[in-house]
Amino acid sequence: MSSVLTHTRARGLRKTRSARERAGTALTFLVNGDADGAAAERARQFAARLAAEYRVHLLYRGRRKVRAALRFVWALLRGRPQLVYVVDMAASGVLAALAYKALSGARVVIDTGDVISALARALGRGWVGRWLTELLERLSLRHADLLIVRGSGHREWLQQRGITRVAVVPDGVDTRVFRPRDATALRRRLGVEGQFVVGVVGSLRWSRTLGFCYGWELIEALARVADLPIVGVIVGDGSGLPRLKEQARARGVHDRVHFVGRVPFDRLPEYISLMDVCLSTQTNDLVGEVRTTGKLPLYLACGRFVLASRVGEAARILPEGMLIPYEGREPYAAALAERLRWLVQNPRVLELGRENVALARQHFEYDVLVARVRPILDRLLGEA
Repeated sequence: MSSVLTHTRARGLRKTRSARERAGTALTFLVNGDADGAAAERARQFAARLAAEYRVHLLYRGRRKVRAALRFVWALLRGRPQLVYVVDMAASGVLAALAYKALSGARVVIDTGDVISALARALGRGWVGRWLTELLERLSLRHADLLIVRGSGHREWLQQRGITRVAVVPDGVDTRVFRPRDATALRRRLGVEGQFVVGVVGSLRWSRTLGFCYGWELIEALARVADLPIVGVIVGDGSGLPRLKEQARARGVHDRVHFVGRVPFDRLPEYISLMDVCLSTQTNDLVGEVRTTGKLPLYLACGRFVLASRVGEAARILPEGMLIPYEGREPYAAALAERLRWLVQNPRVLELGRENVALARQHFEYDVLVARVRPILDRLLGEA
């Protein structure tokens, strides 16, 4: 009896000591982006939930990338964290973290949502840009202590290349912020009252190789359902925005598409809630197969009906009625138009979107994601 009690007490002391040691461990997030971007939001959500166990610091890159890398290194040398968590596989954060690791022996986690070499090719970057991107990817895969990816397809792609230090932690959502909202006033302000609204939220980066960016499929589908009271809402900005506006004019639907530009993060739930249908389109290639996409969890948490290409994490999560095969741009636009036509004729089906809130809480809620991340970080520190 006494030996059991002694063992139990000792184990409890070890747990307490471990918790105290962990609370003194410095964890620094290097965010490859601005403080108001998607990467920063992911880092803040993780940091807020880990702050009780680690001394957490967040550093944002901003727009001056070279200066940011030097600033990152200096901050790491001053703070001397035992663990560096890089959000997004971009040069400033990755190079700073790996340089600091070489100097200090700290552990480095790199969190990415893309196979960046494939993305560079899809975006049509020049050969120098592609070569530098591939070099950065090779450095990351070789020297990171752990890779966190956002999609199961990405893990499979890495494992096929012999890289096993991989964990899947998809894009997330705070369901206390993103939830179904009353968008009556916004509908009135945009002049879409009584109309069937189809929308898309995303970074409008034009792919020269594919001739495509988010929103392209919405405009093409609208042109095919000109006889129906359907309007489009495109939230976001980027290099593709002028091309989308020109496409809307050329297809004769410019008066049926609302380009609202970039919307502050805290207002996104209202804009998503005004949409009867939200689109999440990924191409059926390596770029699309590895993704969750940050907007899919937001759509689900707001209880929206989603139409997505049967690619990546969407194909694993969404019910069959919300998926459309992607077999090329034109066939996909035609299939999307037909699905929208059916939904206008059967509007009660849209009520199924309410069930997506439960999907968001089950798969993408930040509390759930951090519960996966916490033991991973503990294990890395234990190995150190």
